[in-house]
Amino acid sequence: MSSPIQSRRRFVEQMTLAGTFLTAAPFIRAADPAKKYRTALIGCGWWGKNLLKEAIASGRVKIVGLCDVDTNTRDVAAEQVADLNGDRPKTYNDFRDLLEREKPEIVLIATPDHWHALQTIAAVKAGAHIFVEKPTGHTVNESRAMLHAARDGGRVVQVGLHRRIGPHHVSGMKFLKSGAVGEIGMVRLFAVGGGGPEKPAANREVPEGMDWNLWCGPAPVRPFNPKLHPGGWRNFLDYANGQLGDWGVHWLDQVLWWSDEKYPKRVFCSGGRPIAGPAILNNSEQTSDTPDHQVATYEFEKFTCVWEHRRFAENGPDKHSIGAYFYGTKGVLQIGWRDGWTFYPVNDKAPVIHEDSQLQEPDGHNLTLLWADFLGAIEYGKPAVAGIENAHRSSVLPLLGMISWRTGRSLTWDGARERIIGDPEADALLSRPYRSPWVYPTS
Repeated sequence: MSSPIQSRRRFVEQMTLAGTFLTAAPFIRAADPAKKYRTALIGCGWWGKNLLKEAIASGRVKIVGLCDVDTNTRDVAAEQVADLNGDRPKTYNDFRDLLEREKPEIVLIATPDHWHALQTIAAVKAGAHIFVEKPTGHTVNESRAMLHAARDGGRVVQVGLHRRIGPHHVSGMKFLKSGAVGEIGMVRLFAVGGGGPEKPAANREVPEGMDWNLWCGPAPVRPFNPKLHPGGWRNFLDYANGQLGDWGVHWLDQVLWWSDEKYPKRVFCSGGRPIAGPAILNNSEQTSDTPDHQVATYEFEKFTCVWEHRRFAENGPDKHSIGAYFYGTKGVLQIGWRDGWTFYPVNDKAPVIHEDSQLQEPDGHNLTLLWADFLGAIEYGKPAVAGIENAHRSSVLPLLGMISWRTGRSLTWDGARERIIGDPEADALLSRPYRSPWVYPTS
């Protein structure tokens, strides 16, 4: 549930930067500017503390509780909160105890993917609004259950798809929707580079002060390993869905933001580990087990979308390693991360149009804007820009890609009913067994 621990000094320095950015940003006018929401964080690692500093910088929260299965991580986070704003949050090992005793109005969730559903649903049932990291769930039906819980509870659930509100993404999407690119027939999404052959790492004793059984929770228990924790869990199928689930959801979300279509008709995905090597898991050592490359094709009614990632070679002369190409009859729009967006017109006499990125540093994300939008959704009842309705549909796409990859078959998707047609084996993978005593959520 935690990531590498930041020093208190570095956290405070980054908090100062966040406050500066917040002051300059178009922040929401509070319905009651004096109100401070009782706020708790579940998952006190690096990214959880990034979310926490945005909450503190807004001046609208009282931090009442911190939860992490690592005693050291949660204690360091509590010290940092006290240094920043004087709050003295209580610390918890189990999120259920936090929810019962602290009764927070806002809960931030920055745990591994396999925990998102149970913690979000429990927090909604406890009456809290939620800011949860992407993707929504580890499996499709977990995400569906989160959506239904938010609807039933009337709570705002904002998901960390911050590219929905990043300035150059907003302007690039406006340009795309204006018709300036023409009729779009194909979209290519990609995240490439890094990695190579993977050597196994030795399993270790669980660190003192860490509840490894609770970290694994409803998922299978693996031996503790530094490849897995902190941070590496994204490349272990028991706890996440690799690059497609981690990076892919951001860019597939951009496609659904642009398109009027809410889901594809068919999905096919292939890939493997020819460079990383075979996955290893035994009593003495292990590697990750997600693909080192994948290509996923999403067939919509009016266009085809292709996702590709590889954890080895860069794109070379292309120069863009992360982002999207929208191929239209009037030209090609490239939307990236730190490289902003660029339009390359079909007419070679027409000028190339470019806009630089505008990012919140040092991490290059737009959490300040997303947090402001979250508060606005709570206080004024407006839809959250990355709310659970949109985020669920976007999260389903990488999860379907992973099912196709696991089965080796193309999937026919009934998006209205959220079922895989004509393939009972694949349809069963919309859920997965939970480890006792945890119970899989129903929608």
